[in-house]
Amino acid sequence: MEFVVGVLVLAVGLVASIALHEVGHLVPAKRFGVRVSQYMVGFGATVWSRTRGETEYGIKAVPLGGYVRMIGMYPPAPQGTPARRRADGRATLVEEAREVSLEEVRPGEEGRTFYALSVPKKLVVMLGGPVMNLLIATVLLAVVVTGFGVATYTATLGSVQQCLAEDPEATGCAAEDPPAPGAAAGLAPGDTVVSWAGTPTRTWDDVSAAIAAGGAAPASVVVEREGEEVTLTVTPQTVERPVVEDGEYVLGEDGEPVTEARPFVGIAPTVALQRQPLTAVPGVVADSVVATVDVVLTLPQRLVSIADAAFGDGERDPGVVGLVGVGRFAGEIASLDGEGYGLTERTADMLGLLASLNLALFVFNLLPLLPLDGGHIAGALWEGARRVVARRRARPDPGPVDVARLLPLTYVVVIAMVGMSLLLAYADIVRPVSLTG
Repeated sequence: MEFVVGVLVLAVGLVASIALHEVGHLVPAKRFGVRVSQYMVGFGATVWSRTRGETEYGIKAVPLGGYVRMIGMYPPAPQGTPARRRADGRATLVEEAREVSLEEVRPGEEGRTFYALSVPKKLVVMLGGPVMNLLIATVLLAVVVTGFGVATYTATLGSVQQCLAEDPEATGCAAEDPPAPGAAAGLAPGDTVVSWAGTPTRTWDDVSAAIAAGGAAPASVVVEREGEEVTLTVTPQTVERPVVEDGEYVLGEDGEPVTEARPFVGIAPTVALQRQPLTAVPGVVADSVVATVDVVLTLPQRLVSIADAAFGDGERDPGVVGLVGVGRFAGEIASLDGEGYGLTERTADMLGLLASLNLALFVFNLLPLLPLDGGHIAGALWEGARRVVARRRARPDPGPVDVARLLPLTYVVVIAMVGMSLLLAYADIVRPVSLTG
């Protein structure tokens, strides 16, 4: 039941994000005088709608997107350009789309069309949707970071290694293995390190830095245990350990992990949510945007890898999932049962998941491809560049960019997006990515 609730919460959050995305287009379009005939959340058959003023507001059966219908999205064909026809005399795809678009323009409304807007106003209207998703993500991340906190390693010990096994990956101790320094000194899970060798330790980074600075020399360690301070003497041992950067082993020319001598105690921290100041939010948002951009820019090769995993024996890329996978994440967040993972942690993770979805919508919609917002933004920028060049060369205004001519490419993009969605859905079913591993 908890799993289903989690999926429903995500679905409501996603629909709300889509609705607000379309509001980001609707408000500036109306502000600039464009007649908006429809504001719809979803696709397919209309489930509910009401007309207010000159706009029909409604919800459709498939809530996997939405649209704002502005009159005059496609401009008339340039003067002197004959309408192209098929061999049988019927209008071409481009001409049909242009005719349908212009049919909505009533006499005297030519100035209320989208194509009649200035370039800056077109950019504001088309950027309104993606920017709304960015604002939603920023608000959600601000709530998570300042209200719930960021998962951070603390100075409280989560585990204490019992022995120095020859194999660093070993999970048990052999009879001949010597005790690890931390266990030999009496450190125990739940101890909070107050100071290490006289250095106060408020965070796990402080503990790590103090151990590294002290080397293998005996250190007086003060820990808080059950409300009382206990002083212990810990003598780290110098051992060879793999060098790790960005969570990955550094490999040498022979392909083997590079090692270095380091003081070793055999302790690991707990993870807890720690609230951050509001000033930390811009950095968190910026890092999240950069990470999302990286995923989107590498999407083609990631999809090849996912197809290999779905239809072969390749390893599944955990960085890209479809709606099925995101729904699984939401269900797992709501239903996971673990020590220290309660309502606070669930809420923070769910808000973080919704923030990630909005960042994905923000970045993906900025791709310069129709029918995405980025395609119209690219068209407006090209229109502005043409007009600047025309003015400098004292030539007539070239007029709006005829984006209708890109419709064949638009359909190719739509087919590719549908194919990508189907591939991800299939991969999320046969080779799912789980938060629990």
